[in-house]
Amino acid sequence: MKFKLRRVSLALGILVSGILCALPACAQEKKFLATTIAFYNVENLFDTIDDPNTNDAEFLPGGSNRWTSQRYQAKLSNMARVIAGIGSELVAGGPAIIGLSEIENRQVLEDLINTPPLKGLGYDIVHYDSPDRRGVDVGLLYKPSVFKVTNSTSNRLYMPNRTDFFSRDQLVVTGELDGDLISVIVNHWPSRRSGPEYREEAARLSRQLSDSLMKAHRNAKIFIMGDLNDDPTDRSVARVLGAKGKPGDVRKGDLFNPMWQLFRDGIGSLAYRDAWNLFDQIIISEAVLNAGKGWKFHKAKVYNEKFLIQKDGPYAGYPFRTFAGGAYAGGYSDHFPVYLFLIKEK
Repeated sequence: MKFKLRRVSLALGILVSGILCALPACAQEKKFLATTIAFYNVENLFDTIDDPNTNDAEFLPGGSNRWTSQRYQAKLSNMARVIAGIGSELVAGGPAIIGLSEIENRQVLEDLINTPPLKGLGYDIVHYDSPDRRGVDVGLLYKPSVFKVTNSTSNRLYMPNRTDFFSRDQLVVTGELDGDLISVIVNHWPSRRSGPEYREEAARLSRQLSDSLMKAHRNAKIFIMGDLNDDPTDRSVARVLGAKGKPGDVRKGDLFNPMWQLFRDGIGSLAYRDAWNLFDQIIISEAVLNAGKGWKFHKAKVYNEKFLIQKDGPYAGYPFRTFAGGAYAGGYSDHFPVYLFLIKEK
């Protein structure tokens, strides 16, 4: 199935002296193309094969999670259903690009894109092995029909004076999205069990990578995505990475966090102790926010459809996850996906 960008008509008002004109005479219809970029923490997408180089014992048939082929296939089917549906209210056929975290290896991604919901959508993979002790990595799925990858790198996260620290690498993928040069940085920052300094170091690496891309490409269109294990207002994101939450505060070379307002509105991507966090974020460079031509930011959303929500029990209202309270629940993930709509004038 060939992926096609959907044509969308949006009624745009004319900005007059800083006020959006609502008069019929001010309205003009413009035709736009729309596409979707997303991120999803898929919660421990492990196969059933023992990898002697990683600590994957709990996800083996004889392990504590009793991880059988049937459960693995059910997990793949669930993940595929979610990915295929992200953004479908505006663009059918799944995201053009989606970053993933908590994947064991490239093979689970191969198995994922060959499930019935995704096989016809034409996804390809960018993946590198990370040094994380549990063996979980980040990766990228993309549609070569609209995104032409030109370069990718895996970038190691180091902690000063810590030779025994191992975490997920940060994946940088650059290419042309329907003719527009963009770069995606896929993250899974250290967990909250480690101190905030670990996530701040991850934020510094993301900022260094984005600054290098901006230096190499004038008006670089950059998407920093991932499970950051911090909220948009936390120091690592707001101060160290420097992702601003209000469009009016964004200047040339800055980063804008469209998830900030969602978080302020009480919308989250995961729940803990009956409170919502928005650890899953997609942060964009100023050139995406204020693009004069080509793809530009339109809207940010959390994909929290009803089928992804636990309906009963002590975790009612939480994301419907694979394991809950130590027992197999057969759900999807403990995180909701997040996504952006991009548009450009046709």
